[in-house]
Amino acid sequence: MAYKDLSEFMTVLEREGELKRIDAEVDVDLEITDITDRVSKSDGPALLFQKPRSARDGVSYSMPLLINALGSKKRMELALQVDSLEDIARRIEDLLEMKPPEGFFDKVKMLPKLAEVGAFFPKTVNGGPAKEVIEREKVSLRQFPIMKCWPQDGGRFITFPMVITRSPKTGRRNVGCYRMQVYDERTTAMHWQIHKTGAEHFRWLERNALADKTGQGKRRMDVAVAIGSDPATMLAGVLPLPEDLDEFLFAGFLRREPVELVRCETVDLEVPANAEIVLEGYDDLDDIRTEGPFGDHTGYYSLADKFPAFHITCITRRREPIYISTIVGPPPMEDYWMGYAIERMFLPLLRKQIPEVVDMHMPAEGIFHNLMIIAIRKSYAGQARKVMNAIWGLPGAMFTKCIVVVDHDVNVHDVREVAWKALNHIDPERDIQFTLGPVDQLEHASRLPNFGSKMGVDATRKWSSEGFARPWPDEIVMDVETKRKVDAMWSRLGLAGQEKESAGM
Repeated sequence: MAYKDLSEFMTVLEREGELKRIDAEVDVDLEITDITDRVSKSDGPALLFQKPRSARDGVSYSMPLLINALGSKKRMELALQVDSLEDIARRIEDLLEMKPPEGFFDKVKMLPKLAEVGAFFPKTVNGGPAKEVIEREKVSLRQFPIMKCWPQDGGRFITFPMVITRSPKTGRRNVGCYRMQVYDERTTAMHWQIHKTGAEHFRWLERNALADKTGQGKRRMDVAVAIGSDPATMLAGVLPLPEDLDEFLFAGFLRREPVELVRCETVDLEVPANAEIVLEGYDDLDDIRTEGPFGDHTGYYSLADKFPAFHITCITRRREPIYISTIVGPPPMEDYWMGYAIERMFLPLLRKQIPEVVDMHMPAEGIFHNLMIIAIRKSYAGQARKVMNAIWGLPGAMFTKCIVVVDHDVNVHDVREVAWKALNHIDPERDIQFTLGPVDQLEHASRLPNFGSKMGVDATRKWSSEGFARPWPDEIVMDVETKRKVDAMWSRLGLAGQEKESAGM
């Protein structure tokens, strides 16, 4: 059974020893970040700050702050209620393998799968905990323990929102996770990067307004922001889903139960009925402001830039809400584990589009878009380059700065092995290729904003059909019989604690 809300997930985390309650008063400005950063980098637990405060404002907040809730492999598995993230991958693989039934018996066999898929569609209900308190008149963000994360940040930021918009063109819903800098008690920035779906919705509104010769075109777009929900639903806004796939539908697939939605009070949108906090409002074409700087997941500050302002018209919430936050910065942090889950879940989709892919890995130091290591089962000359170009053509991977392609027998999750074999396998002039294209908006090293170069490394063994005329040497591997003999004598050698595996193991 799916988690009914964030509190139920926290109960499981605490039972599993994965949640630490902090009783001391801790400041939302910088102090919570520094504590969480240290805990993240030591593979520590989720943290519930029960007495967050602001020395600057002289405020002790009445609601607790949860952070690092998804900051480990185990917590990601608990969040998705699986023994292994590969279980999700297998379910996705099963869906991708569904074929049109050819006969009566095939149709009968498919019925359970079709029923399962149909059961995931979100459903609208009349009410829920997100509506326990409705604030229309005295709307204020000051009641929430919103954090300033890093010293040079432009202000306090809401960092784990589900930002819900609807396409002015198609009416299709989108859920994204875009940071929100607080300007005042009723206004924030909306940092949807240029390539994100929310930004495209806003651009469509702008195009329509410009095309309207009467000057009466719509200039505001409804936006709802949900903060805190069951973990699968919270993840919905982070996942790089195809534009025509409803994030709440996919959340239903992950949690094996439909997401219940409730209609907003002042905007034409629906939000999770089990949300902790909901901000309703609009973005206005006529209100574009400076946002940032912000200490970002790259480990560097993203600089100030222009983004639309979000105006809050109503706040609904639980009577005793939990405020959930996250921090990003020098890796590894909580966002690495979200990225790792995405990597494992969507590997089947990548294999479906590029069948020769055996495995993939995005190391923490590569901060998602800077490095992707791909293992392929090579069948023909130039295949590694074909794979690089295919990946750069995928919406979810087009920003990848460096792609390293290795053979199928390389463990892509062992960066030492990858570095050893890749550096041994390449002739730099021959095996490195460069291309130009769109880059992540947070990329600070590119020659222009949103446009720059990318690099692909063919680190596979080279074939004669690729112009390699020399013999390729064998790896050094100790023979099995010698290893058996050494294993038998090991206890007599006085080398306890020195069981370093020999070459080839």
